[in-house]
Amino acid sequence: MASSREQQIDHILRRAGFGATEEEVNSYARLAFGGPTLVLARLLSFQQIPDVVDDQIGKPGYVGITARGEFQPAVNITDARQRWLFRMVHTERPLQEKMALFWHNHFATGYTKIAGELGATEATRMLAARPEEDAGSVLGQLELFRARAMGNFRDLLVAVAQDPAMLVWLDGRSNVRAQPQENFARELMELFTMGVGTFAESDVYAGARVFTGWNLARPGSGAAQHYTFNYNAAQHETTAKEFTFAIYPDGGRIIPARSGASGMQDGLDLINAVARHPATGPRLARKLYNYFVNEVDPPDSALISQMSSAYYDSGYEIGATMRVLLLSPQFRDPANYYKRYSWPVEFVARSLKEVGWSGFSVNDALSPLINMGQQLFEPPDVAGWDLGPGWFSSGGMLARLNFAAQLATNQKFALRDLSRGHADTHEDLLGYVLDRLTPPAYSTDDYNSLLDYARSGAANWTGSDTQLATKSSGLVHLIVGSGAYQFV
Repeated sequence: MASSREQQIDHILRRAGFGATEEEVNSYARLAFGGPTLVLARLLSFQQIPDVVDDQIGKPGYVGITARGEFQPAVNITDARQRWLFRMVHTERPLQEKMALFWHNHFATGYTKIAGELGATEATRMLAARPEEDAGSVLGQLELFRARAMGNFRDLLVAVAQDPAMLVWLDGRSNVRAQPQENFARELMELFTMGVGTFAESDVYAGARVFTGWNLARPGSGAAQHYTFNYNAAQHETTAKEFTFAIYPDGGRIIPARSGASGMQDGLDLINAVARHPATGPRLARKLYNYFVNEVDPPDSALISQMSSAYYDSGYEIGATMRVLLLSPQFRDPANYYKRYSWPVEFVARSLKEVGWSGFSVNDALSPLINMGQQLFEPPDVAGWDLGPGWFSSGGMLARLNFAAQLATNQKFALRDLSRGHADTHEDLLGYVLDRLTPPAYSTDDYNSLLDYARSGAANWTGSDTQLATKSSGLVHLIVGSGAYQFV
């Protein structure tokens, strides 16, 4: 049975990452002799760790990818999905990828609409390209989230407002003075910052006028030609805009009339206002709490208050907010273990890390993920995915069961080899598999049901290779596919 320290590390890495391999747990356990704060400090300071995970793609010892010709994640959306899932499994900066996934849902942007308007290649570039691999140095939206994962929220809002994928997704590229487009202004207030009930419809129209002229250009030629943000002064609506909430620190609610040449400041003023709004800090704190601590029980009001204070006192720094959360007693409280419903990509990445990936390609998980209800770069709408119990439709749970069977079968012989030396008895084998997979503690009845399976057809237990191959993979299938394993 894992020690309490190892259980705490398992919990930290499930929440601040995507689970852990046995080797990773052992590495963090050595660090944890100095206390869990050292483990969390390492996770929080990921910028000090080289970001070289992409260099491992295609190398032996790592989960595989499936290339159709050249592997091109900057221009092929299937390859981009494979690369992100590969990162989740193998990154040495797990908190960065976990935050990128959080922002991907928070600023939900879908590939299909962009591809329908601009084509598949441009849509993938906008969502997933890294500047160093793109002829036009395009920074895809995911790379924006990775780069600003723990940065300043106000600056992130500005970057998202100017992000080409977002400008297509919410129709900002067609926001002109003669016909202001309301989509981005509405979602900026309703979904990205303040929340429902904090603004009026008149604010939406005023916000649309604020962002007129925040459009797109397409500079460059050949392979270097690309879409980029462009402020079009001639298309900015220059009259004053009045809001029902404070825009300026002195309480002023009117953005003054400005010339087109100066009109970009309108958008920056509104972004400053919504970042500063008294509802934004608590709302972000609650979303982060639900994502990292507990989405089953009501949020801890004291911790939400502390996180909100850190957000405002630091000038909207997400890193400061996250330090309060991750270093809090509530984050490490065993009462909050397994109080989050795993997202499909979390379930798949954790399964691969805990079960194994020998001979497995992340491509083989893409279709199962769709059946589970999540396709990377394709949230269902601007509100993101339906979280919590919403993941667990009958079809979604069946897809998880099928993936558990698929992975257990794929890893059958690797599990046999790993189980050697840990299976003198049926109980030993079950104990080893449970320690490897880190589900919550089973009830006596459920534990005995697993033990009955281990014993069935193997009354004369010798720990032979045939027995180990059958029973270790069978136990993995049952545990990974169980309801208990769906919580992290």
